[in-house]
Amino acid sequence: MEILQKKILIVDDNEDVLQMLKDLLFDEGYFVEGFLGTDDIIQLANQHKPDLVIIDYLLAGINGGEYCHQIKTDATTSHIPVIMLSAHPKVLNSLGNYGSDRFISKPFSIDEVILAVKELTEK
Repeated sequence: MEILQKKILIVDDNEDVLQMLKDLLFDEGYFVEGFLGTDDIIQLANQHKPDLVIIDYLLAGINGGEYCHQIKTDATTSHIPVIMLSAHPKVLNSLGNYGSDRFISKPFSIDEVILAVKELTEK
């Protein structure tokens, strides 16, 4: 029986962080699609059907937390786990986590990211 690869969708406007996450998770056996931005997170999620979404908190033009909130409140995507990344954890703590399943502060440890992804995709 073939084991289907878990799909991860990443939205981060820092090209270096995006590429590092893509490489890291690909090496762990995940199918990874990364985007520097999007105009419509729901359309992107419905198009790619990820098992997990990783979103940077500060994106060009939009708060990544808003994307998280949109995913978590839309009937077609609310089941998808979301990991929020931020170099500004105090800001995020004061504003709430927007319904994210996990919050990881930057700079993050590779082990922390891998563990969070495994836990959330194996539920």
